[in-house]
Amino acid sequence: MSSYLEKQQEAFKSNVVSAAPKVSKRSLAAPPVAAPSPAPSNASNASKSENRDAKRKREPQNVVYSQPAATGYGTEAFTQVTYVIEFLKKKDEAKTFREILEYLSQVHVEDSKKKLIASILQRHERVRWMPDPTLKHQSWDSGTFIHRPIINVRNKKDLIAYLQNKADAQGVSVKDLKDGWPDCEDVITELEDENRILVTRTKKDNHARMVWSNDPSLIHSIDDEFKVMWLKTDLPSPDDLVRKLLDAGQKPASEDPSKRIKAPPKPKEKKKKAPRKGGRITNQHMAHLLKDFSHVKR
Repeated sequence: MSSYLEKQQEAFKSNVVSAAPKVSKRSLAAPPVAAPSPAPSNASNASKSENRDAKRKREPQNVVYSQPAATGYGTEAFTQVTYVIEFLKKKDEAKTFREILEYLSQVHVEDSKKKLIASILQRHERVRWMPDPTLKHQSWDSGTFIHRPIINVRNKKDLIAYLQNKADAQGVSVKDLKDGWPDCEDVITELEDENRILVTRTKKDNHARMVWSNDPSLIHSIDDEFKVMWLKTDLPSPDDLVRKLLDAGQKPASEDPSKRIKAPPKPKEKKKKAPRKGGRITNQHMAHLLKDFSHVKR
């Protein structure tokens, strides 16, 4: 007869065998649960924030507070002046400083910037500033401004006078003429047809490039009959011209190229070495060392 302990052992085994298939079915049906990630500690968060702050912070630059701030408006003002010169060039009439500011859309800017533009315009070589005659004391924005061309020529009469008054024979650039007279091409062509100016033109577009003054009284017409006779006259070649002059008893200005004898090239002379100076070389300074002491016995 079995003891009580053996009965307990057999009951436990039977329970385990019956519960095994149920446990395997639950494990297959249940999805795998990921292991929870460890929560970040406060120390790691603090180190990350410190690294970000270090990346964002930059080293302070050396700021010289005694110098004015580099706003860049100086270069911008010169750009505005360039626009003003083109504006005055197109309008070709005097404009007030208020009209110039309206064109630049700079009416509501600071007075310091307006004064800078006005001072540059008043001293610019391409702009003529005319003070206001009604004011005894001129302000920084008073007076009118007008374009000053490179060459102050605007019609045919002024062009002829300007060319005739030139002290040198240098030509005048048409590009400089167009700075104050954009429509000068037609007048230049008209004066060229009248033989009153000399013109050089571009090969591609046949536009006038340079102009000179010309005297129409030096232009003479030649009869067509004389032109035909001139073209019918055959000129000898350069080689035959020397022989024909010699046959006619005239001395040519140049020698006959066929009889010209070229001199052979001279060989290069070798430089001779200069003889050494000083005469016979002796050892006088070593005479006391070269004495014969063999007769001296010890």
